[in-house]
Amino acid sequence: MRKLSSHLVIFKLNQLEPMTISTVCNSKKIHWMLLLFIIITFSAFSQDPGKAKFIDPANMNTLVKPGDNFVEYAGGVWLKKNSIPAKETTWGSFSILRDFNVNALKKILTDASADTKAKPGSTKKRVGDFYVAAMDSNTIEQLGADPIRADLKRVAELSNNGQVLEEIVYQRSHGIGSPLFGFFVGQDRKHPDRMAVQFSQGGLSMPDRDYYLKSDARSKKIQTAQNAYIVSLFTLSGTSEEQAKKNAETIFAMEKKLAKAQMSRTEMRDPLKTYNKFSIQDFTKATPSIDWKLFLAKLNINNQDSILVNVPKFFPVADSLMKNTSMDDWKIYLQWNLLRAAAPYLSKDFVDAEFTYSQVLSGQKVPTPRWQKASSLTDGNIGELLGQLYVEHYFKPEAKARMDELIKNLVKAYEIRIKQLDWMSDATKEKALAKLKAFNPKIAYPDKWKSYDGLEITGKTFLQNVRNANQWAFNDMVSQLGKPVDRTRWGMTPPTVNAYYNPVNNEIVFPAGILQYPFFHPDADDAFNYGGIGAVIGHEISHGFDDSGSQYDKDGTLRNWWTPEDRKKFEAKAKLLQQQFDAYTVLDTLHVNGKLTLGENIGDLGGLNAAYEAFKMTKQGKSDKKIDGFTPDQRFFLAWAQVWRSKTLPERTAQLILIDSHSPGEYRAIGTPTNMDAWYKAFNVKSGDKLYKKPEDRIKIW
Repeated sequence: MRKLSSHLVIFKLNQLEPMTISTVCNSKKIHWMLLLFIIITFSAFSQDPGKAKFIDPANMNTLVKPGDNFVEYAGGVWLKKNSIPAKETTWGSFSILRDFNVNALKKILTDASADTKAKPGSTKKRVGDFYVAAMDSNTIEQLGADPIRADLKRVAELSNNGQVLEEIVYQRSHGIGSPLFGFFVGQDRKHPDRMAVQFSQGGLSMPDRDYYLKSDARSKKIQTAQNAYIVSLFTLSGTSEEQAKKNAETIFAMEKKLAKAQMSRTEMRDPLKTYNKFSIQDFTKATPSIDWKLFLAKLNINNQDSILVNVPKFFPVADSLMKNTSMDDWKIYLQWNLLRAAAPYLSKDFVDAEFTYSQVLSGQKVPTPRWQKASSLTDGNIGELLGQLYVEHYFKPEAKARMDELIKNLVKAYEIRIKQLDWMSDATKEKALAKLKAFNPKIAYPDKWKSYDGLEITGKTFLQNVRNANQWAFNDMVSQLGKPVDRTRWGMTPPTVNAYYNPVNNEIVFPAGILQYPFFHPDADDAFNYGGIGAVIGHEISHGFDDSGSQYDKDGTLRNWWTPEDRKKFEAKAKLLQQQFDAYTVLDTLHVNGKLTLGENIGDLGGLNAAYEAFKMTKQGKSDKKIDGFTPDQRFFLAWAQVWRSKTLPERTAQLILIDSHSPGEYRAIGTPTNMDAWYKAFNVKSGDKLYKKPEDRIKIW
């Protein structure tokens, strides 16, 4: 999951951790799998389509009744045979495709960096130089902590609160970090044709506020690991161990105060609760230690009379810290922000310290190889340069044509389903259909590529290249103020194995990276493609009608289009789905958070139902002809289960339950099918089977 122009949530098919538009392309810790395995796996799907087994019975455990354990039935042999590689935290269908793509990127980048004829300033030269600098471990080791010494010295010389604020501005505008709170420029959710200055809660270095507020054994272990991480980075930069330990206590105390003022991830899902407009003058009165007009002016933002704030209660606490925290403590906190932001790009001792900490969070056994991280970083920082080369080499135009057809069929199916709803009035149906018809699909890659004009990249300065890219993205974001909203922009790069819905643009987006097996194959039967990428399309459409996305109208404006009675009926149905997922036990005492994952679960429920409706319009969908012993309907649901086939380390599972708005894969595999009559019929699931739900208990929303 590069900083784009908004923190508005974009709803994604799958992710390692929740992301927003501003962070979705800045995810730099994506885990990948072994190249050899990928070559073997994908060779099976490059053969003659008459021989390829898009759903392989050899991966299934048919000794288990599908109505008792559909996950085991659909993929039990695969799950038994495959273990999680040491450098992974999750092993499954998404990982396989992601690893294929990162290896594809490695080939592109290796070739680009070796091309002595590449012209200065060309796409190939720029991505090649970025990769070369990231791979130049000799230079990185020789430099040690030198790349950040000037920054640490600058912070050490701060002497008053005004300079603290200037340092916060400097770090943010120079691509270094985002201390104390979040800031971004993005579409105004109630006026999506305008860009607005927006502030958000922030300032933490652990992944979620709950890590500071909980005292269970798991949370305490992570707190201890973070403490050790802080000590390590300070000592590596030249601070005595005694002082470094004091620094760790100071940082945790400051960040815990910020954590207490933050809203939970579940609360943050409410787009109305997080939309709060203030005049700059009034906001400054509420937080008098921070001159917001001056703050914005230092970021080259002028002539703005109002701002949007997602969590107003957070900022008086930030203001209190600004006023009451000692200068020594501010220096420690700001130096910590510098250190943790730079650590992944410094010498091995810094990188190892970061891994030791992240290992406690995720359980990953060995570090991700440098080439893998370098490939992902190049994509994350200059993805629309690298994406041009990726599309040129690896994307098939016929996939885009097939996607056009699939999207049209899914929209048609959704229209049929909305018209047939027995719980919604005609007045609300009319508005829902208008929104559906206004959806803007984007497929594979942008029509207009970013040029990154002015971004300086060299083959020698790894950390500086990353900072330059961050600074370029920041300036690009700020430059959008006062301009017409550019709806051609993308929130993901072309090689990304994911998809998303953006409510303010009412758009569904499918990068080239996901338009491959196991989601899609141009030679596969319709049952496979509709159960895979068809359900992905339906999932993203459904985000426009989930508990959050449904609060935006056809134009992307955050405003109500429901009758009060219909909204109550929708919320009652959503509550049932929340309760279904709340009941799933994931790990010891940990359950799925049905409220946090509600939007994604609605996406799955609506998406798979719509995909099935569309599938039944096809020739295969209307037939009973078996392939490899399975009926068309069985293959449809097996394709769905195959997408979510995966294994995850317990540490990573516990982390995702806290921070991820998606349910674990095994519960996504069964959560929707057990609500669909067609699944019961396809596999002859009957009363007494463990997954059986009475017809009246099966949840139907869209």
